[in-house]
Amino acid sequence: MITWRPAAAVAVGTVVVASAGAATGGAAVPWLGALAVVLVVAAVVGVDLFLAADPRLVRLSRDGDRTIWLGQSASVGLVVHNRSARVLRATVRDAWVPSAGAGPYASDLVLAPGAAARLLTTLTPTRRGDRPAVAVTVRAYGPLRMGYRQQRQRAARAATPPWTVRVLPPFSSRRFLPEKVARLRVLDGASAIRGRGQGTEFDTLREYVAGDDVRSVDWRASARRADVVVRTWRPERDRQVLCVLDTGRTSAARIGDEPRLDAAIDAALLLATLAARAEDRVDLLAIDTAVRASVATGRRAALPKLAAALCRLNPALVETDFGLVTGEVLRRTRKRALVVLFTTLEPGAIGEGLLPVLPQLAARHKVIVAAVHDPELERLATVPAPVPAGAPEPAARPVAGDVYLAAAAHRALAERDRVRAVLTRQGVEVVDAPIEIFASKVADAYLAMKASGRL
Repeated sequence: MITWRPAAAVAVGTVVVASAGAATGGAAVPWLGALAVVLVVAAVVGVDLFLAADPRLVRLSRDGDRTIWLGQSASVGLVVHNRSARVLRATVRDAWVPSAGAGPYASDLVLAPGAAARLLTTLTPTRRGDRPAVAVTVRAYGPLRMGYRQQRQRAARAATPPWTVRVLPPFSSRRFLPEKVARLRVLDGASAIRGRGQGTEFDTLREYVAGDDVRSVDWRASARRADVVVRTWRPERDRQVLCVLDTGRTSAARIGDEPRLDAAIDAALLLATLAARAEDRVDLLAIDTAVRASVATGRRAALPKLAAALCRLNPALVETDFGLVTGEVLRRTRKRALVVLFTTLEPGAIGEGLLPVLPQLAARHKVIVAAVHDPELERLATVPAPVPAGAPEPAARPVAGDVYLAAAAHRALAERDRVRAVLTRQGVEVVDAPIEIFASKVADAYLAMKASGRL
């Protein structure tokens, strides 16, 4: 292969020869001179290609980051080792998938025989999931950079060292974790718990101090010790929490700047981290018409396992089979558990799919239905007030389209309220919150059940 330099050299040489021929008055000599220029340039290109290093003798290897959170940057090193007997003057292009946000596009280097160099590629991904390297192209130039040698695309892909950077969900709800953990410590005995609450567990006996509830005094233990002692209670532990993510068509709807599924993933990560801190077992199930992800984390290392499983999760444009959801939950959780279903409150999806099978689920487990509230509905439901007769013309007069949009938004909100009321009558707790505080509200519902002993 040749670069632009031979063409430029031929053009300059032809102009010089033509100018010299015109000055001497010759006719055929300039054309012979131009042919001579072409032959000389071709010979120089051949020698330059011969002196270029063979790219097949270049060995490539990688090192660097394997896992990052979305919104962060990763650094991946590409080590280029020149195993040829010639000096390697090359341009190396490290190509990744477009969503990896790789840069720089290409790097120039000069390596002596047997030498090695490390090129650094910075990745700033725009999507979660696995972001693989595609191909490394090494273009070796001659000393004059008149020509270059380069492997074919298939050979270049085969010689590329495999590397994949796993981009985990951003976990933006991490900012709520300190406040939730502080509340959990209060429930767990860092401060006195006022009252037992049905289902809470006995912890220890301690001496009475001013301010303790007299109902917590253990009179038998006080009589044996000749001192007043009180019972301390702790929230129930070793309970099972199952997060079920609806990955059907409704999860692809965008709420604000992100899909509904991403908001559910963020809330599930916060809930799982909090439940693991409370020594509860956390499992996860992502499902639509098939099981897309299934994770059993236990009580330790919940966040890394869940984040790795959820990073590759994408919405499926199918209707969720809630019969399959119920069957999988009942099959996987024999004992009573807290089932948090991240879905939507749309009447079509819930009324026809979930409500017929909900009694089977609610009879065995405590169920929370968590849905992101779309603020666009409130905005559309607001229509400018009509203009009274004889009043001055306002700046924004309502039109028929605004009225129809407002009516449709009011109907959607009313149907949403109706679905929420039906779910509540069946003993299901509903969390319906804007996306900014959705994860926090789900965690609050869990802590409220923990405090009252309803798990």
